[in-house]
Amino acid sequence: MARVLVLATTTGYQTRSFGEAAARLGVELVFATDRCHLIDDPWQDGAVAIRFYDEDASVAAIVDSTRTRPIDGILTVGDRPTVIAARVARALGLPGNPPDAAAAAKHKRLTRERLRAAGLLQPRASSVQPRAFPVVVKPVALSGSRGVMRANDQRDLDAAIERLRALLQSPDIRAERNEAHDEILVEEFIPGHEYALDGVLHRGELHVFALFDKPDPLDGPFFEETIYVTTDDHRDAIVGAVRDAAHALGLHHGPIHAEVRVNDTGVYVLEVAARPIGGLCARAIRFFRTANPESRIPLEELLLRHARGEDVREWRRESDASGVMMIPIPRRGI
Repeated sequence: MARVLVLATTTGYQTRSFGEAAARLGVELVFATDRCHLIDDPWQDGAVAIRFYDEDASVAAIVDSTRTRPIDGILTVGDRPTVIAARVARALGLPGNPPDAAAAAKHKRLTRERLRAAGLLQPRASSVQPRAFPVVVKPVALSGSRGVMRANDQRDLDAAIERLRALLQSPDIRAERNEAHDEILVEEFIPGHEYALDGVLHRGELHVFALFDKPDPLDGPFFEETIYVTTDDHRDAIVGAVRDAAHALGLHHGPIHAEVRVNDTGVYVLEVAARPIGGLCARAIRFFRTANPESRIPLEELLLRHARGEDVREWRRESDASGVMMIPIPRRGI
């Protein structure tokens, strides 16, 4: 029986989906989750207790656990443990991403620097006063558009920075003990239509799972995502830009989730995360093998197949359009 390590938080919709997919495949899952090591298996999942903020200890704990439960592959759910996953893969001689590439992919300023150095279209960015407005203020290490705000003038900019600094000082973020949360990025606002690409790198070669359109305008002041709908608009240009960006970052093997903006200038790759699309959004896409078009599998099963060593390039997304809507949050409350 193949055994796959899944690095994840202790909560999350997708971990359950991975468990269901593993049962169908006959794969044993080994979880490594961000939890207190002094509590005796509170979730009864036999997980390796790690702390995302302590990479050295986390890597050591996972590698030590493989002495009794060797693993055949690694999957990461969410952005925070991607560097740990890369370091474990390197320590165990498993396919994965270089640790420095994983670190650059989850840090917005480092991403900008690498993509700009590769000659790819990028917004002008700095940690100081912008040259012109409008601009976007953002943290360098939060995901899901959290803390991202548009500023149309100096007054907006001052208010956005104050609001973001307060967010970065909140207890839940300080608990991550991430020095990147001390940094704020101010960059040029890129107009245009926004898309997301989900796929997998197989030893450096990009295989696209799905391209999503985001039909609601995402022009600020905040950037809440609501609707994802599969599309083929600008597919070749977007795929080419994301492939170039992944290579510029140094990503090599494993799932990726990219966000891009497209306008008359071309394709701006905003980020390439070294992990799959998260939460329940993954349920929007299913896959079939060319030789057996009647059988459909979810994304989690496809990712497990890839993690255990299968070349999944013969799998294709079903041809029907598919989408998901996330509930917008207009104000504070329950």
